[in-house]
Amino acid sequence: MDIIFDRAAIAAHRHRALQAGDPKAAFLLDIAAEELAERLSVVERTFEHAVELHGATGAAARAALATGKIGDLRRIEVQDVSGAPGELQIAPLEDVPLEPQSANLVIAPLSLHLTNDTPGVFIQIRRALRPDGLFLAAIPGAGTLQELRDVLLATEAEMTGGASPRVIPFADVRDAGGLLQRAGFSLPVIDAETYTVRYDSIFPLMKDLRAMGMTNPLAARSRKPLTRAFFLRAAEIYAERYSDPDGRIRATFSIIYVSGWAPHESQQKPLQPGSAKARLADALRVEEHKLKQ
Repeated sequence: MDIIFDRAAIAAHRHRALQAGDPKAAFLLDIAAEELAERLSVVERTFEHAVELHGATGAAARAALATGKIGDLRRIEVQDVSGAPGELQIAPLEDVPLEPQSANLVIAPLSLHLTNDTPGVFIQIRRALRPDGLFLAAIPGAGTLQELRDVLLATEAEMTGGASPRVIPFADVRDAGGLLQRAGFSLPVIDAETYTVRYDSIFPLMKDLRAMGMTNPLAARSRKPLTRAFFLRAAEIYAERYSDPDGRIRATFSIIYVSGWAPHESQQKPLQPGSAKARLADALRVEEHKLKQ
């Protein structure tokens, strides 16, 4: 397994962000929580035992409970979060400390992009679900912070002649679908929403990322501190490339929403090849031509 992320750095960043508790910086978690709750609300069933997996602020847990679809709820988190609902269990980010087939619903808001063994985490979640249990997740996806990535690379290349990774890699929709299938989920559904946030400059953007716990956790990151001159130049390049007519800059956040079910015999299954009772040619009202051997 490749070690992409520094787990100690991630834990420290999340701890610092949770201690700071800046409610304005939690806007992405709030958006994801409401979107996940809306998707849960249209499922025509209830879930006796639900789990929020590393939801940080507990926003997803609160929104899910408000749907009336949940019986009891547990939270798994790297540290305690005051004011969040449900029984709490402390565990590292990549651990799913649940007994096999012990949950009917697992909700994971904006945490699975920071796991080194993401396929393994998906498998742990599927094993924790009872048959016909539901997994819902919001995962930052490709395109997230694309402007910042470009600007930091350009600034470092200009000022030092080289560059080191400063924005983490994000999965795309196909990657998310592949993870669901690899873990053994059935009836997978994957889609993405893109949100554009505007800032006065790069500095309030960087402040928000710090307050979200989203500063650079890459294992291969440079440990050399960046200078004020670096950020001043980065601010200039950002404004040159990604500002609107009013002078404010844009930051893109793309969130992939995934759902999958633990397999159960009652679920709809695809038809076996050759089992169709009507010909496609008849349905399309076209003449059928057999291929030559």
